[in-house]
Amino acid sequence: QLRLVESGGGLVHPGGSLRLSCAASGISAKYAVGWFRQAPGKEREVVSCISTADDSTYYTDFAKRRFTISRDNTGDAVYLQMDSLRPEDTAVYYCAASPWHDGTWYYTCPPADHASWGQGIQVTVSS
Repeated sequence: QLRLVESGGGLVHPGGSLRLSCAASGISAKYAVGWFRQAPGKEREVVSCISTADDSTYYTDFAKRRFTISRDNTGDAVYLQMDSLRPEDTAVYYCAASPWHDGTWYYTCPPADHASWGQGIQVTVSS
């Protein structure tokens, strides 16, 4: 069974950086792993994703040029390096994963309703 555990969150000043980690025990070689976030009063949104099958990546517009997703060679961890953080990046960040291929579609981002989820971790950007 897939188990995801996020770490690396916390409080940072505007313009600062954080590196989130998602430890993924039970993950096989071909998974779609994504970072999502949910701010108070807002819907959950995708931030960035990576496929462990072919290392394809996806970034939503606000993450481009500021955030970088990567994974280690073992496939047991996925990282989100966040630079130039802004107050509007404040949210609970979640790691999610699903199989890369469901028999019909190939995924870079895990479909939310079929993914396994971590417990989430708070990121606060404030002066």
